[in-house]
Amino acid sequence: MSLLWFLQSFFLFSSFLASASANTDDDAAQFEMFHRHAPQVYKNGTTLGPPKSQLERVKQLVHSDNARQQMISHRLVKRSSHRRNAYEFQDGNNNNYNVQPVDIPMRSAADTGAGQYFVSFRVGSPPQKFVLIADTGSDVTWMNCYYRPSPVCHRESCPNLDVTRRIFHASRSPTFKTIPCVSDLCKFDLSGSFSMDYCPTALSPCEFEYSYADGSRALGIFANETVTVGLELHKHRKKKLHNVLIGCSQINEGTVHAFDGVMGLGYSKHSFAVRVAKEFGYMFSYCLVDHLSPSNFANYLSFGRQSKGSKLHNMQYTKLILGVINPFYAVNVAGISIGGTMLKIPSEVWDIEGNGGVIIDSGTSLTALTELAYKPVIAALDPHLKNFQKLDIDIEELNYCFNATGFKESLVPKLAFHFADGAQFVPPVKSYVIDADDGVKCLGFTSIKWPGNSIIGNIMQQNHFWEFDLVGKKLGFAPSSCTMLESKV
Repeated sequence: MSLLWFLQSFFLFSSFLASASANTDDDAAQFEMFHRHAPQVYKNGTTLGPPKSQLERVKQLVHSDNARQQMISHRLVKRSSHRRNAYEFQDGNNNNYNVQPVDIPMRSAADTGAGQYFVSFRVGSPPQKFVLIADTGSDVTWMNCYYRPSPVCHRESCPNLDVTRRIFHASRSPTFKTIPCVSDLCKFDLSGSFSMDYCPTALSPCEFEYSYADGSRALGIFANETVTVGLELHKHRKKKLHNVLIGCSQINEGTVHAFDGVMGLGYSKHSFAVRVAKEFGYMFSYCLVDHLSPSNFANYLSFGRQSKGSKLHNMQYTKLILGVINPFYAVNVAGISIGGTMLKIPSEVWDIEGNGGVIIDSGTSLTALTELAYKPVIAALDPHLKNFQKLDIDIEELNYCFNATGFKESLVPKLAFHFADGAQFVPPVKSYVIDADDGVKCLGFTSIKWPGNSIIGNIMQQNHFWEFDLVGKKLGFAPSSCTMLESKV
């Protein structure tokens, strides 16, 4: 009798496990995300505003890139200086990850001129919804926040509560727990994330001030909070991640006033990307839509191993360099070819341990090459465009533009980034010959001074799937239409 009961119980339990396992493969959960100019997002002029023309659009992108490159040049910390220690994942003896990936939609924000991508973010208990810039160059996640009492507001006179904006009401969330300023987390771990030394009492919250190159700043306090994410393979199911580090930004000055906040996808111990990746297989991925795509076309930022990449048959992998240029993700580029011919670019341009190297950055729009690489690239493309009338446009950084009448992409040879381990990234022509105005195209590269780090920007990355394996230290990529339908093929 007991044996029969045991066998029945065993088979029932096995059936339950099989059913549960099967349910993880049947669908993908989605988070709805709105374009910034949609009624759900736009409120009383808090958006940066749509450009009036394509030329104005590109101007805004270049202006944003200039500010970002200044920020990067100030924040880049090489191995030879006092950089933050690299954070290594420890996965113990479990090399098989039985996890469900998380999907967060990302939508092209070209309409705003921000040159960024935005994701939906739910934080607090109960969850409050925000739309944040997804930034691989930031390791701090923060949003507009209202918190009282606050030493920040006592010293700096926080503005009155703006009821027209989305603001996280920290006092309404019982899971909101401030980080004490006397804690090692504040004094040491977060010192590289712009935590401040101000600590009037042992229980005072850890403060931060995040400054941007254009003079904008976000000032607030650090806290642990619950973040709610959707599960890709379980319909209508959510998972709560507890004790996620966030910034409660109470003073937002300058252009940062125009958006809800930033999701830090950079590489550091306490960034949102690293925190969530630990829960979902130690990797994240994204696929960027065309920067000129309609605003109702969305794609997804995913966390987890069972992602769309497993369904792309032409994935390539290259080494992902972590901890050398925190919080950025660097890659080992060996050279650039045009039409199959390798260009003569000094090897030190690609030396990440020296004064060069290349980073992958979702927050920069146009690809920026140091002048030692920029000049050979432009020179190699010029003969194929010599029959088109050269034009000067009102964007100083784009100095190779032409009348696009009669232009065909087939006239332009393929450009390829060659990685040291043999992988090749070949972007579509439209990613480096861009529309700058009606009837005007430009080579979509900007030049930065040497020495410096080159940047593969988000326009060059578009129409590709990108997978960041943080424990395997690999970057995977493949051409993709960046639609959910593709992932189900």
